[in-house]
Amino acid sequence: MLTFSTSELLRKDEATTQTETEEKIEAELPTKKGWFGKLLNVRTIAPSKESHAKSLSNKQNLYEVMFHSVKPEYMEEYLKQFESYQHMMHAKTGATLKGSFTVEIGNQDEAIHIWEYAGGYPELNDATEVYRKDMDFIEFRKARNKMLNARSNQVLLAFNFWPELVPREGPNIYEMRSYTLKAGTMIEWANNWSRGIQHRQSSNPVTGLFSQIGELYQVHHIWCYKDLQMRKETRESAWQKPGWDEVVQYTVPLIRHMQSRILIPTPFSPLQ
Repeated sequence: MLTFSTSELLRKDEATTQTETEEKIEAELPTKKGWFGKLLNVRTIAPSKESHAKSLSNKQNLYEVMFHSVKPEYMEEYLKQFESYQHMMHAKTGATLKGSFTVEIGNQDEAIHIWEYAGGYPELNDATEVYRKDMDFIEFRKARNKMLNARSNQVLLAFNFWPELVPREGPNIYEMRSYTLKAGTMIEWANNWSRGIQHRQSSNPVTGLFSQIGELYQVHHIWCYKDLQMRKETRESAWQKPGWDEVVQYTVPLIRHMQSRILIPTPFSPLQ
């Protein structure tokens, strides 16, 4: 016949109570329904010893995104000068203009330009050196700076699960959705969006970029539409596809700030 001491019985009771409590919590979790309950869930993944850049991007290509706030009275002149500037960049550096836009809805009188450096950081370093010292670029900056209220830029990599950024024929409009994420969640974001992009192929995905220098933990998704009505219909149809709601469910809690811009291609943009 088995006998237990008082201390052993107490430990057994405590273990039983803890197990019962855990089982009760687990049983109650699935009963949480509704949109708000879903937003409280965050899908996590195992940590890795690889850098985000190596895990999420399989090419050395770097991208630079320029944001220029233009004085309204100078926009037309600014665009003419920038068209000449992009020809100089092609001739004197290894940079390639991949997209050039003005903002139709969002920050007004803003121009956004996307450059690619296929040679990675060495090519970016060389281009920066030429840009600082070449007299043609110095003269360009003197004229351009008088037309701007502010400017900023970022250096980014492309997610390996998004399509390659290639020229498009128009006419189209583009949407740039910018997300500032909580620090440490970039891998988790990509883990969910690598599945989510499969539900949005009809949205004409253009590119997905994540920052390396500049404002960090920032992601830009760019989509192509014929017009705003197509955008509305495409986004609504995504919710009818199984799995899209989970992408939203698991990524919304990762976001600190988000912004949407509707972009119109400049006449010299490879993306039309």
